[in-house]
Amino acid sequence: MDYIGPFTFAFLRSVIAVIVLVPMSILSKEKSQDIKTTVKGGIICGLALGIANCFQQYGILYTTSGKAGFITALYIIMIPIAYMIFYRRKATPLVWISVLLSTVGIYLLCVNENFSINRGDIFVFFCAVSYTAQIMAVSKYSPEINAYLLCAMQFAVAGIIALPLMLFLESPTIGGVCKSWLPLLYTGVLSSGVAYTLQIIGERELNPTVAAIIMSLESCISVIAGWLILGQSLTLKEISGCIIMFIAIILAQLPAKNQ
Repeated sequence: MDYIGPFTFAFLRSVIAVIVLVPMSILSKEKSQDIKTTVKGGIICGLALGIANCFQQYGILYTTSGKAGFITALYIIMIPIAYMIFYRRKATPLVWISVLLSTVGIYLLCVNENFSINRGDIFVFFCAVSYTAQIMAVSKYSPEINAYLLCAMQFAVAGIIALPLMLFLESPTIGGVCKSWLPLLYTGVLSSGVAYTLQIIGERELNPTVAAIIMSLESCISVIAGWLILGQSLTLKEISGCIIMFIAIILAQLPAKNQ
């Protein structure tokens, strides 16, 4: 975002994702149910994802990446609470322990400064709320819709949400986009196209709370990747966070194996 605004970034990554996913959905042998369910699922997932992307990208302008990562990952707490409120489904004690351990682990990994609240943090918090809705929506519709088509539709809707914000609030330039081509290509193809499709496939047979805990490992993996690839040192605090995160993942899987 040194060269383009947050809404331009959100729009262009969505466009790239759709370009990648549409031919894959056509070539895929997976079948969707009726058109009404397909359209409804794509719109609901896309609205949640588009709002989350815009809140996150804009919030990062006013807060640190560490705090943004921690606040975004709070969806691991919000999901079991949302299921209790809306569906009256309670998580098992081990899953709740995993949720709390994951929160502690992410805090140790991400937050290196005094934790104070600013407007960027508030925007990122609403991003976490939107991601909660997206994970729950994917859990509901993924068994009924072609995974590639659902992912393509949700990014098409996400792009539509970001487009007017980009046009009215930002002034993107071709030069800025060209300078950002590599991050845009990565997030459009791998992060959006590949990772979100795998999320949709994975959530078909997985408890949404457990899925959220596993996905929160992105914080842990980013620290380890920085150590292995970029030569960044790991502090004792970050190592402790990684260990706690892995313990949480193992505990979260135990109830599923016993069911």
